[in-house]
Amino acid sequence: MSPDIDRQVAIDTATALPTQADLEAWVGAVFARHPDEARTEMTVRFVSPEESQTLNRDYRGKDKPTNVLSFPFETPPGVSLPLLGDLAICHEVVVTEATAQDKHLAHHYTHMVIHGTLHLLGYDHIDEREAEEMEALERELLAGFMIGDPYAE
Repeated sequence: MSPDIDRQVAIDTATALPTQADLEAWVGAVFARHPDEARTEMTVRFVSPEESQTLNRDYRGKDKPTNVLSFPFETPPGVSLPLLGDLAICHEVVVTEATAQDKHLAHHYTHMVIHGTLHLLGYDHIDEREAEEMEALERELLAGFMIGDPYAE
């Protein structure tokens, strides 16, 4: 099933942002690996460092902007909705990271969207086993876009 993505741009800098088609391709690749997933509606919001910092502080207790935040939708009992959740991506942080890590910006964005979508699906990297599983899937999905291992030194 193809994703239904609400792409929101909440920043003035609209250059070099992923397009709707980019988002659909990247999230679609994740969904292709999860064919039984019925929740295919999500929001991808491009935010300022200030908005990212506020969200990161309020929801994760970390008072700094970050690259991507995932907010899974928690369906109330007895209610069936196709909502997966929201991603808040800080463009400025993603650009800074891509530059510092000598990565192509589009490749880093692909990774951030895939990483965030996997979080919405319940993947995590808190313990080593979960991290290895999530990172292996990220590597595989990125390879499908001809993007190398983002965790390689």
